[in-house]
Amino acid sequence: MSNTTTNATTTTKATNAAPRTKATNTAAPRTKAAIFDMDGTILDTIEDLAAAVNHALNHFGYRGDFSPEESKQFFCNGAKAAIASALEKAGAPTDDDTLGKVLDFYKPYYAEHSDIKTGPYPGIPELLQTLSAANIKTAVVSNKPDPAVQKLCEVYFPDMFTFALGEIPGVRRKPMPDMINICLEKLGVSPAEAVYIGDSEVDVQTARNSGLSCIGVDWGFRTRRDLAGADVIVSDCDELARAIIG
Repeated sequence: MSNTTTNATTTTKATNAAPRTKATNTAAPRTKAAIFDMDGTILDTIEDLAAAVNHALNHFGYRGDFSPEESKQFFCNGAKAAIASALEKAGAPTDDDTLGKVLDFYKPYYAEHSDIKTGPYPGIPELLQTLSAANIKTAVVSNKPDPAVQKLCEVYFPDMFTFALGEIPGVRRKPMPDMINICLEKLGVSPAEAVYIGDSEVDVQTARNSGLSCIGVDWGFRTRRDLAGADVIVSDCDELARAIIG
């Protein structure tokens, strides 16, 4: 703050100058945790997801020839929503009985075939190492069934994440905040100290509902337009590292 001013028309010091105030630190808390979505964010899973959906549809005599690109629209709200969308797109029945049968066939099949063509996006393993070196905890929160989340973390990111959670019975999936709240408690951080990273509008809404900042990645299952509500959108892992660490 500048020194007390003098009145241009008198030699006496102005008496109405604003009092000095002690500066306060209003900077946001340093990021202590980065929580990642899985499909379309850290892992390119779409070929295995598409193959499993097509196999399940074909098994019950329905159309099952969707390309990986077409299949991207099915995913982000969990396996049940994905199968419901695929059935509708295939012109198949979408009643609860049909949905239940196809879903029950799909889940174990995908769990057994989830790592055939799947792999990390370029730079993700190195990013996780960079965050670890910066003492930033990392975790995964995904609407993918939890057994698949645990398996893929073990296969592609052994000992890299502090915590990982997929869809489990009794816990509302994203975009509700329940899964994120469990993760924050496990990591021992507050919402203000964490950031959520994802590739879809569901991830943006999840962050908002949970009180977290959101970083969108544009290499996944959705477009930059779908990520319009994110605090920042990045196109590669170097940009992502800078957005997280600052």
